[in-house]
Amino acid sequence: MSENIWNPTVIWSRPEAERAGTPLLVLLHGYLSNEEDLMGLAPMLPEEFTIVSVRAPQALGPGFTWFPLMQDLDYSFDEVKAAISDLWSWLEPITRQHSSVSLLGFSMGMAVATSLLRHRPEAITAVVGLSGFAVPEEGSGFFQDEKLRQMRKPLFWGRDQDDPVITAEKIEYTHGWATSDVHVTKVLYSNMLHSVNAQEMAHVHEFLSTVVLQGAAT
Repeated sequence: MSENIWNPTVIWSRPEAERAGTPLLVLLHGYLSNEEDLMGLAPMLPEEFTIVSVRAPQALGPGFTWFPLMQDLDYSFDEVKAAISDLWSWLEPITRQHSSVSLLGFSMGMAVATSLLRHRPEAITAVVGLSGFAVPEEGSGFFQDEKLRQMRKPLFWGRDQDDPVITAEKIEYTHGWATSDVHVTKVLYSNMLHSVNAQEMAHVHEFLSTVVLQGAAT
């Protein structure tokens, strides 16, 4: 982790004075995108949440990335660890004023969301993964999968079986990890390809309402 706490560019759904005590939902965008991308989903999410959309740290092409693509020569698990450590160093102080912390990631953003869940399973209430994947750990110790397995945290994983971007080996690994280590809700959508649609967002709304909002009330 870098010596100085990372201070990302973010967009909040409500002013600071109205955030305390609310459930927090962190939006994590995909490869070559930015923090504005997923904020368009905010009207389709439960209004009880305070939403914050975070820009990835590395500028690349027309947007930003969390780490190099897994097939790139400069990819390493150390790059993933650095991104997750920096994200948590920024997020951890913020979490103290919220009733819960959930993550929503699209594409590579799902890799970030699931990696943070695996790194700090006790801190994350639920994860929504859209058209994405989970990252295999290289070495041991950064991911706390054994602890996560015992906690059975809820994960929503939506995708199109014909998604042309996420490769078969990523899907195979993610499926094996999710069925073993979390309580996963898997939903397949047709004609969506590498995107989201209204049906999926209705399911996401229901998932967050049930596992986070109603779960907190019980």
